[in-house]
Amino acid sequence: MIAGIQGYDRFIKLFIESSRALNFHEVCKVFVDFLPEKSTNILDVGSGAGQNSAAMAKLGYKVTAVEPMPQFLKAALHSYKEFNINWLSGSLPELKCLAAEYPRFDFILIDAVWHHLNEMERESASIRLSQIINSGGKCAISLRNGPAGMGTRVFPTNADETIAQFQDLGFRCVFQLHDQPSFYSHKKDVKWSRIVLEKG
Repeated sequence: MIAGIQGYDRFIKLFIESSRALNFHEVCKVFVDFLPEKSTNILDVGSGAGQNSAAMAKLGYKVTAVEPMPQFLKAALHSYKEFNINWLSGSLPELKCLAAEYPRFDFILIDAVWHHLNEMERESASIRLSQIINSGGKCAISLRNGPAGMGTRVFPTNADETIAQFQDLGFRCVFQLHDQPSFYSHKKDVKWSRIVLEKG
């Protein structure tokens, strides 16, 4: 089993319902201004119940969604079948589902995923992401800190460390926002930081 999905199998229905109650234009509001021109390739890593992928497809983007939980992927395929989204089974850090000939991306969304990776996995993931993004492309990452939720494998995140890690791979930070509250009112101990990194 993929380590990062530990715990989610206990809350399949609850996760899908709670995820779809979130509005992409609210949760990812600070990222929207960094979306590229329409009809370009976008990657949603850890796409979960699919609501973010569907919202970006609705805006006119060519979306590839990667999700390791088969139950979430199946639900997304069923609920958003009217959208032209390429749904793939896979996960960070390797993203083996993206073959070498797969087109590179102009925007990569990593929402509520990074805290499930340990230090070594984050290093490998950042290298892999640098390989699949176009020059000038942007990687938008939300960083969670706080007690474990449905997913039980969680690690502390640090925006400065994440930025430095990507800078070593030719990225520059073009946006950062720290210590934001959770969109779930019952998670008062959870704080989020959001960063956008542009590949040189």
